[in-house]
Amino acid sequence: MKKQLNIPSFKNEDAERKFWSKTDLSDYFQPDDFETAVFPNLKPTSQAISIRIPSYLLARVKEEANSLMIPYQSLIKSYIQKGLMTK
Repeated sequence: MKKQLNIPSFKNEDAERKFWSKTDLSDYFQPDDFETAVFPNLKPTSQAISIRIPSYLLARVKEEANSLMIPYQSLIKSYIQKGLMTK
């Protein structure tokens, strides 16, 4: 630890937000100060959705996923991600 961080009492969230926006935590901490955290009770960040696509397209995706030996839903997710990254 480089130096002690004194956190004041805040009158409201705006004052706290202003304090943290102007505070550079690298002045107070070094990488060695941190510990690995484990959060075993977190809920998955995935969300189930329902989309309608033509049967032939779903069949093609399933065939492609089968040839790559991955679940077809994972393949669909990777296609969506690639499509968003090319923007």
